[in-house]
Amino acid sequence: MRYINKTDLFIVVRNSGMIMIGIGVLCLIPIIVDLLYLEFNFLGFIVPSLISIILGYICIKAFDKYSSRKMRLKHGMIISALAWLWASIIGGLVMLMVSDLSMVNGVFESMSALTGSGVTMYQNVEILPHSILFFRSLEQWVGGLGIIVMIVAILTRPGTSSSKLYQSEAREEKLKPSIKTTLKHTIRIYLIYTTFGIILYLLAGMPLFDSVCNTFTTISTGGMSIKNANIGYYQSDVIYFISIILMILGATSFLVHYKVIKTRGKSLFHDLQFKVMITVIAIVTLMLYFASNIIPMDLLFTVVSAATTTGSSIKGAEIMAGWPSFVLICIMGLMLVGGSSGSTVGAIKLSRVIIFFKGIYKHIREILSPEGRVVPIKISNTKVSEKAVGDSGNYITLYLICILITWSLFCLYGHDPFNSLFDTISIQGNVGLTLGEIDFGLEAPLKLISIFNMWTGRLEIYPALITLRAIFEIFKR
Repeated sequence: MRYINKTDLFIVVRNSGMIMIGIGVLCLIPIIVDLLYLEFNFLGFIVPSLISIILGYICIKAFDKYSSRKMRLKHGMIISALAWLWASIIGGLVMLMVSDLSMVNGVFESMSALTGSGVTMYQNVEILPHSILFFRSLEQWVGGLGIIVMIVAILTRPGTSSSKLYQSEAREEKLKPSIKTTLKHTIRIYLIYTTFGIILYLLAGMPLFDSVCNTFTTISTGGMSIKNANIGYYQSDVIYFISIILMILGATSFLVHYKVIKTRGKSLFHDLQFKVMITVIAIVTLMLYFASNIIPMDLLFTVVSAATTTGSSIKGAEIMAGWPSFVLICIMGLMLVGGSSGSTVGAIKLSRVIIFFKGIYKHIREILSPEGRVVPIKISNTKVSEKAVGDSGNYITLYLICILITWSLFCLYGHDPFNSLFDTISIQGNVGLTLGEIDFGLEAPLKLISIFNMWTGRLEIYPALITLRAIFEIFKR
């Protein structure tokens, strides 16, 4: 049975044109920084931008008659999956032209920034042009909310297309009945917290450029720093605490943020995911403090960074690699779970894990109960369907399979099994903490599979699988 026909392809191409134009415009923004610092690398941004804008315009005009066709969720998912790949390719081209990074490394760097994975292919980021540093930070900031979310909010009209594109990036929460209005409110909240972060960093003594870039990377839970030593470069507990606050804000659902003002803060403490995240951070930090001799600030910062999938660090990979295995295993567990659904985080997400364990507990209770009794599952007084439990289990299984395959390939290439597992969990969850296995010298096939992991991790796997199935059907004909 054919699931993708020519009409489907034309709908995807036509609507992808709008996304390509948006990506091209994104590449022009760093030119402001380039001119401010008199670096004159603007051609490296203009050429990729024009390529994306012109091709996007051609896609829209050539298939304009399909603009009235109803967009389905499968179209939205394919568009979303291709958009992240296209944005990474265009971003990689920028890095190739401006900083002489190879195309494979450039695409890796761009995918890492956009997905908030935070692992870099640059050996020394402090010698890079300010425009590239800003571009990487901007990619993380945009990727934190989602490329599609940003572009749909700005360029599209309200309607079914907006709704399907919104859902395609694994988002279902609504602040308002209209998706368009929801997106505007979400971006407004994001901008408020971004401004808040910049001001706090400035008050802590951080330079303006650093404040902007670090806020972009932290509030988006991206973690790709403009310093080789990451946040540890600043050697300031005040800056560390500001970063912790921003990481937790970024890992909290936008729906909760929206309700905070209306409920005078009560929504924050009534939200199950937020309560679980804070509780886990507190318990794990205390447990690791008594189980190791690591400096408390180093532990707290790393635990928060892992739990929020930010990947910011105040200690380098070589120091972390020397930490006790028990500590690193706990950090791996945090990187697997991640923060709240409806936020900027990666990984499996707390809501799925909570539903999954609630389903296990329900099954145990039903076995112990009188025959025929059905035990309902409720989260925050809301009933959870059997389908939601099954979907959570299916996703967690798929997620672990992706990790297993990549980890096996790292071991095949002779990498340390423990460190490889840590780094594989990190890239699949778009975290960025690393023990040094993924760097500039990584074998090309492993770089490509890592790009795939970051891509599927950000899209939550299904859009990527649907896109691959669609490509298979095209070539099967």
